[in-house]
Amino acid sequence: MTWSAVLLVTAVVWAVSVLRSVRLRAFVYSLPLPMTLALVTTGHPVAGAQLLGVVGLNLFFLTVAVTHRRLRWPILLADLAGVAVYVALSAGVLAVPVPFEAALAGTVALWALAMVLLRHRPATGPPPQPADARPDGLAAPVKLVVIFAGALLTGLLGGLLRGMVVTFPYSGVLVAVEARRQLPEFSRHFARNSLALVAFLTGHHYLQGGSPALALAAGWAAFAVVSAALHLPRGGASLRIEWPMSRLASGRVGDSRVSLRKPQREG
Repeated sequence: MTWSAVLLVTAVVWAVSVLRSVRLRAFVYSLPLPMTLALVTTGHPVAGAQLLGVVGLNLFFLTVAVTHRRLRWPILLADLAGVAVYVALSAGVLAVPVPFEAALAGTVALWALAMVLLRHRPATGPPPQPADARPDGLAAPVKLVVIFAGALLTGLLGGLLRGMVVTFPYSGVLVAVEARRQLPEFSRHFARNSLALVAFLTGHHYLQGGSPALALAAGWAAFAVVSAALHLPRGGASLRIEWPMSRLASGRVGDSRVSLRKPQREG
C-alpha cells in the first residue's frame, strides 16, 4: 500500500470519527475513494470478482456487528473475524473465474433481497451491552496516530489479495471501531449505499479497455447517479380529495375535504 493510500484511508476514518450522523458516516465510508486509488495504483482490472467483493464488504460489517453486539466480543477481535470472513470469501472467488454479467445479476439480486429483509425486519429491543462499552477517552491527536498505524497494517494485508485488493475494507476495519456503538444501524445504511459501489465498478468495467481516466470518470458518474437515486426523497407530495359518501349520495358536495399528505422520508 502506498503512502498516498495510507493517507487517504486515514482521512476517511478521521472524517467518520468526527461525524455524528450514522447515515452520513455510512455515506462517507461508501465513497469509492479507496477503490479509485487501488485501481490506479495496482492496475487490477474490474471483473466479476470485484462485484462479489462488495458483498464481502457487507459480510465484513455484518460479522463485526454480530460478534461485537450479540456475542459481546471485543471490537478488535470482532474486526479480525470480519477480515477473516472477507479473506475466506476472496479465496473462494479467486479460485474460479466469475463472469461479470452473472456476478452483476447475482449481486443486484442479493442487494434487493437484503433491502426487502431490512424493510420488513421486526423491531427488536436494545442489543446487549458490548464488552468494551466504556467511553472512548483518546485525545484527538492520539486517535489520529492510531488510525494512521491501523491503516498501514491493514494495507499490508490487503496487498496479499490480488484483484480483491480493490474492495478490501482498508478503512472499514477502523471505521468499525469508530462506529462500534452504532454498528447495526451503520451496517444497514452501508448495505443500502453499496448498490452505488456496484454501479461504480460496473461503469469502470465497461470502459476500462480504453482510457483509464475515462473509465474512472464513468465509474464515478454511475456512482453519483445511483447514490442520488438512493438518497432522494421517495414519492412526491400527494394530493387526495375526499368526498364523503353521504354527500355523494345526496348530491351535496359542500362538505368536501382536501387532504394534503407530506411524503414520508426514510430515516
